[in-house]
Amino acid sequence: MATVELTADNFDEVTSGDGIVLVDFWASWCGPCRQFAPVYQRASDKYEDIVFGKVDTEAEQALAGKFDIRSIPTLMAVRDGVIVFAQPGALPDQLLESLIEQVRALDMDDVRAKLATRA
Repeated sequence: MATVELTADNFDEVTSGDGIVLVDFWASWCGPCRQFAPVYQRASDKYEDIVFGKVDTEAEQALAGKFDIRSIPTLMAVRDGVIVFAQPGALPDQLLESLIEQVRALDMDDVRAKLATRA
């Protein structure tokens, strides 16, 4: 599946639904971002049931600011509208696949209950 360009206009719509959305915050001048891009693309081809989005932090500075992105690449995982992971750094194939499997395995009722206790 092709990656989806995420912007301030479509970010909430894409990430608020059911299922898993991975978001890659990147910039064209960023060497690690360019190294991570083929890993991310391979995963998007393999996991067709997951939405793979990309946020160009240069073009979408307000969106990057909203999520306090200070280092790129930063990978964010959203499941059923809840951010369940966000961490800077490029991942190799095996770690990205491991992250995907961990996100799939989450008990979202448990995640929501834990979030409710923090509020």
